[in-house]
Amino acid sequence: MVAPVDDDDEVLVHRARAGEQAAFASLLRRHDAALRRLAWHLLRDRHLMDDVLQQAYLKAFLGLRSFRQGASVKAWLSKITWNACIDELRRAHRREVASGDGPPESRLAQRGPAGVVGDRMVLDAALSRLPLEQRAVVLLVDAEGYGYKDAAAVLGVAPGTVASRLSRARAALRSSLADGEAELG
Repeated sequence: MVAPVDDDDEVLVHRARAGEQAAFASLLRRHDAALRRLAWHLLRDRHLMDDVLQQAYLKAFLGLRSFRQGASVKAWLSKITWNACIDELRRAHRREVASGDGPPESRLAQRGPAGVVGDRMVLDAALSRLPLEQRAVVLLVDAEGYGYKDAAAVLGVAPGTVASRLSRARAALRSSLADGEAELG
């Protein structure tokens, strides 16, 4: 039996707990893009991201019984993904995230249609320079639309900590992006 795409997350969790693999697959398809963005911004390596997501999805499948009814499935899956990424970073003894596809130096000077791509790369580079904890709150709150409470649940911190990290991260991004604009002058 194929799980309908329009079922809400709670229905899909219930069906997946009952052994319906298609329901679990539907949950993953629904949230995969957001989880990939989170993993990419933490790991900066596509192959590593795929490996970690595979581990996270397996952990989620094995942990279906522990999912608390009424909780946000997206936040639960994000927390599992976050933890899997952090575990991988610790195993690799990395404190800073590698740049992945290379630095975007000199792309600030691009304008016109290519400038949009350049601006995105500049923002991506500025994000990659943030400490991991600050980058995570920017991604969860600003990019994925999480509230402070849900972001706090994913990261295992208090909502006030999310707010303060987000404030520091936004200030650092403004500064970094303003410095980039000054270089264009």
